[in-house]
Amino acid sequence: MALNNMYGARLPQQETMVGAGVQLLVLALLGTAIGMGPAGWLTGLVFAFATWAVLTRALRRTQPRSFGPANRVTLGRAILVGGVTALVADSFESSPPVSLLVGLTAVALILDGVDGKVARRTGTSSALGARFDMEVDAFLILVLSVYVGMSLGPWVLLIGTMRYAFVAAARVLPWLNGELPPSMARKTVAALQGVILLVAGSGLLPYAAEMAAVLTALALLVWSFGRDIAWLWRQGGRGPAEPTGRPLEIGHPRELVTAGPARMGAEG
Repeated sequence: MALNNMYGARLPQQETMVGAGVQLLVLALLGTAIGMGPAGWLTGLVFAFATWAVLTRALRRTQPRSFGPANRVTLGRAILVGGVTALVADSFESSPPVSLLVGLTAVALILDGVDGKVARRTGTSSALGARFDMEVDAFLILVLSVYVGMSLGPWVLLIGTMRYAFVAAARVLPWLNGELPPSMARKTVAALQGVILLVAGSGLLPYAAEMAAVLTALALLVWSFGRDIAWLWRQGGRGPAEPTGRPLEIGHPRELVTAGPARMGAEG
């Protein structure tokens, strides 16, 4: 029985190794296609290793019976985000093909609406999948904000770093870990961030239109975080509520900070 459990625990970890291998293949294809420089290669390799290491650690802690179809979709998204990350890092040395960057990002954003549906339809929702999905979303927004910030200014990084700033603040102010009610507005604002940054980074809009669009995205995100922080403050610092295990999202402060290693995972 123990041998069977050990064998079953190894299967999901083997899938993360396959994912790391596919990530390396994607980097090799990108490097061959555009002549990617050292910055792009190094950043892509670091991303691939970090993704593999974090997932492997989480799987060892949770020991799921299988990796699950929804997590496979999210892993595919992570591989695309790794490619986008390498291209953005390479853009500091030379301009990458915008169409390639936009294509990879668009597919990653589209698949963001797939993994959650797959998890629900197959009954494979988990804390691991939700955290994995959320981290991929958050990191993609961070990378896109870096790319767009190169043309519009460093202020765009506020979009990508706001979630991480909230995580840091919640470690000092525990009341920020309180439960938040569901909100369609919050979900909409979160989804708009990636779409607006993608459009701004595509170069299809005039400079003024790009500036207005990204400023609007930032304003909406500040409003979303501000509204939720105010709601948590009005609860009087009663301490963190019990986690619900609902899907995590970029504009949802409480759910962005509570997931420790034991909560890692779930649906999108």
